[in-house]
Amino acid sequence: MPQANTPLRYGLLGCGMMGQEHLRNMALLPQVQAVAMYEPDAAMRAAALALAPQARAVDSIEALIDAADVDALVITSPNFCHADQLLAIAARRPMPVLVEKPACTDLAAVARLRPLAQQSAQASAPPIWTAMEYRYMPPIAELVRQVHAQEATGEAVMLSIREHRYPFLEKVGDWNRFNRNTGGTLVEKCCHFFDLMRLIMQADPIRLFASGGQNHNHLDERYPEGQPDILDNAMVVLDFPGGRRALLELCMFAEGSRYQEEICVVGARGKIECKVPGPTRFWPSGSLGEPPVAQLIVSPRQPAGPRVLDIPVDPQLLAAGDHNGSTFYQHQKFLAVLQGQGQVEVSLSDGLAAVVIGLAAEHSAQTGQVVDLMQGPWALH
Repeated sequence: MPQANTPLRYGLLGCGMMGQEHLRNMALLPQVQAVAMYEPDAAMRAAALALAPQARAVDSIEALIDAADVDALVITSPNFCHADQLLAIAARRPMPVLVEKPACTDLAAVARLRPLAQQSAQASAPPIWTAMEYRYMPPIAELVRQVHAQEATGEAVMLSIREHRYPFLEKVGDWNRFNRNTGGTLVEKCCHFFDLMRLIMQADPIRLFASGGQNHNHLDERYPEGQPDILDNAMVVLDFPGGRRALLELCMFAEGSRYQEEICVVGARGKIECKVPGPTRFWPSGSLGEPPVAQLIVSPRQPAGPRVLDIPVDPQLLAAGDHNGSTFYQHQKFLAVLQGQGQVEVSLSDGLAAVVIGLAAEHSAQTGQVVDLMQGPWALH
């Protein structure tokens, strides 16, 4: 590690759309400097170097891992690469890692990564942080805080998460059009939400049932690998211990919505909700004016009546990415870990649990079966 008061030096493994969002947010932290990157696509590599001109490109994963001036790695490569890359880092040169979600894409990879997850949880081991940006969106973070404090709801009994959004964007080589590369929509997109459910309910789900389909998106697209097979809408019901439950509602052909994410938690004392707008760059400001501001709504049973709080986000952070400022706040917390001033909040084990729930939901949607998450191949631990 560099000396105190000198920037921590990061290497990026993959510099596509999400990698570039990380670079824009890292540039807002004076204690962080991107120094090296590995990105095989020439156009994406050039775009990333334009964002971080002080960095250099290297020609292999091994060269990035071996770079003596790299203190930590950020993995933003395609989903199907993550497991092998995490294991390669651990075997070749263990160092702190921030790995984008999902941590992997199938149950075999979950099994391969579990020993590393256990090892990385030890105080003496280099930390591994799974990038679950949705936790750090300011309205969601405040909702979680109030639910855990039981200020508005008491114990959380019912939780619903709705995401109505735009279709999957185009990625390099169209890798995100196929379940075998992404783990499926309920892994690729929704591991965020299953992670939030575990966080909000402070428990693991015990079973789930899912229904989903591909009704509109990508039906006319054809690639050398075939026709896209990713879901574009789904509902997932999860049972939690203590007679509590959660619902996910996903629609990826609803980009006309005012808010992209809406989360609602209800308990014996009342209800709390948050509403989060989608990326600012997609808002049709010419016809609809300024983009909406995120809101938190608290509705106690006594005295009845909702209280609405706007939760604005710094425009500079909104411009730096598509996740309501959360990528910046996540990097702040990861940096604190590297500086010895914080703890990993989203472990590799957390990331693997979210993957398993997503894979179980994909299986349920395909088979129509309820999936037991307590035992058998879908057991979370």
